[in-house]
Amino acid sequence: MKIGIHDLEVATTHYVLDLDTLAERHGIDPKKFSIGLGQDAFSMPAPDEDIVTMAAEAADTLLARHDVSKIRQVLFATESSVDQSKAAGVYLHELLGLPANVRSVELKQACYSGTAALQMAVNAIARTPEEQILVITSDVARYALDTGGEPTQGAGAVAMLVTANPNLVEIEPGSGFHTSDVNDFWRPNDSTTPYVDGQLSLDAYLTATTAAWDDLAARRDLSIDDVDKFLHHQPFTKMARKQLAALAEHTGHELSDELIEESMSYNRALGNTYTASLYFALTAQLHNNADLAGKRLGFFSYGSGAVAEFFTGVVQENYRDHIYPEHVAKQLGNRVELTYDEYRTLHSDFAATSETYTTQPTTHAPFRLSGVTEFQRRYEAQ
Repeated sequence: MKIGIHDLEVATTHYVLDLDTLAERHGIDPKKFSIGLGQDAFSMPAPDEDIVTMAAEAADTLLARHDVSKIRQVLFATESSVDQSKAAGVYLHELLGLPANVRSVELKQACYSGTAALQMAVNAIARTPEEQILVITSDVARYALDTGGEPTQGAGAVAMLVTANPNLVEIEPGSGFHTSDVNDFWRPNDSTTPYVDGQLSLDAYLTATTAAWDDLAARRDLSIDDVDKFLHHQPFTKMARKQLAALAEHTGHELSDELIEESMSYNRALGNTYTASLYFALTAQLHNNADLAGKRLGFFSYGSGAVAEFFTGVVQENYRDHIYPEHVAKQLGNRVELTYDEYRTLHSDFAATSETYTTQPTTHAPFRLSGVTEFQRRYEAQ
């Protein structure tokens, strides 16, 4: 029985900052961002947007095409959690009007947990193939102003429906894993922005790449030549190129950038989306390539700290009948471009408080954060 990703949808935020704007005001050559990082812009949420509103928009569009009565679980992966106890999936459950007989939980391990959610869903469907599971990856990457991480901010969500006999991608059994305790990136409870050791993070990322691949290859007797296209977690798209080069050197096989090129277009425009990054890469690959039917995709998922997984999936025969690139084009095209001063103000005014406040309507999305009342977050449809 085939199990995998039956359908998917994406969402991003109201605002966008062009990295040329950031480069100009910081006196930096724009090529440092467009070529050095492989990034063009990053999405930024309005005050009435967060991981829940993005997830709800993506999931609402997705579920309009399906029977929600079949959904038995909502697995919400994020490292931008809005509550230390209540799962973001519970807020989502209410906004989407899902039945009460649905399990809703939140998963965390930096940028990796979306893959954990996907694999949990696949395993659950193997036991109860008549059911369906909604997997959400939604994050806001927010770094301190005037730091090295500032140009790698971003925001976005990918919602995936996991079922038996999927329309898009069958997730194949068997993965390669790697876990090591590395302080390359972390965000303490009392900080609204993360701490990053850039060089250590790059080293940990590349080490995890080869280690997870070796584990996968050994367990499945898989050759690197058995993979037709590669998908990588992309904190910035240049990282995917570095990772592919490291894998090529490690395996002794020539791996051309053509193997990843189609997967990077959305991440270039969105910035870093943490748990959603790998699945924006998948979305871009499916949308940009008309000749993937029957091809094997190699997925590399990484979360700082560090946990990594290498797994594979096979694109289904009629996948082109079940993709909606026009929806992504609308998401990207509808963003409102920020001036540099507007961006600085929005960043500085970020509300990291549970005290009572109200947000003014800004986003045009179907769901918004209306504010906080007596320490409780309030969401509404519009």
